[in-house]
Amino acid sequence: MMVPCPGKCLTLNPLSTSLEVCMPAPYQAPIAEMAFLLNHVTGLNRTRDLPEFSECSSDVAQAVLREAARFAQEIISPLNETGEQQPPRVSNGVVTTSPGYRDAYQQFVAAGWNGLSSPAEHGGQALGQAISTAVSEMWQSASMSFGLCPMLTAGAIHAIEHHASEDLQRLFLERLVSGEWTGTMNLTEPQAGSDLAAITTKAIPSGDHYLIKGSKIYITYGEHDMAQNIIHLVLARLPDAPAGVKGISLFIVPKYLVTENGSLGHATI
Repeated sequence: MMVPCPGKCLTLNPLSTSLEVCMPAPYQAPIAEMAFLLNHVTGLNRTRDLPEFSECSSDVAQAVLREAARFAQEIISPLNETGEQQPPRVSNGVVTTSPGYRDAYQQFVAAGWNGLSSPAEHGGQALGQAISTAVSEMWQSASMSFGLCPMLTAGAIHAIEHHASEDLQRLFLERLVSGEWTGTMNLTEPQAGSDLAAITTKAIPSGDHYLIKGSKIYITYGEHDMAQNIIHLVLARLPDAPAGVKGISLFIVPKYLVTENGSLGHATI
């Protein structure tokens, strides 16, 4: 029995029908299932007892899920086809994303999706991780190639919020939360993938900053044209660091240096 493809099939060779790429069917978010999990499994209403999550009601969650589903289905999901037909291009070290990605990201930022779970003091909506996780599931399911960008930015936000100095938080958090800047995580090296203990990138003290020397590869969204600046979080070792994972530190390396007043300086890489 042959089951028809629910998506759209693109013939790669017009002289032959044997080579085809089947595009995924349009994404449909499982809103009812997500709402059930939030209300009856995660105990969303109990989080309202916490001052910072006082707005996390079932009604708010339902409204957020509905609008996120619309955005995922109408704006993000169609990117799969354009990304397949017109992949990103690299020229002279500059990456140009597929048509539609930059515009979709600007709409994403303008709608406030990037700061859904971040604290209000940094410009976020403080709706908590439970709602944010459900919405992130929509982004990844609609188009993982797009959804990875805000996911990595969220990781950078969490790391800086919980571990960076107040000065670094002041310089970077607000514009990461807004989505004006994006974030990455630089782990993998030619000889070190899942084995982080093999990392050899060095961070050499130089006055009030560090000089990073090493090679990183496979950095998701390490270069793109969707944001003004890219904030790289780089794993490296200080000169006197012990061997193994205990000797690894994390350094902020922006694509463009950020001055004390928040303006952008020269490129760092």
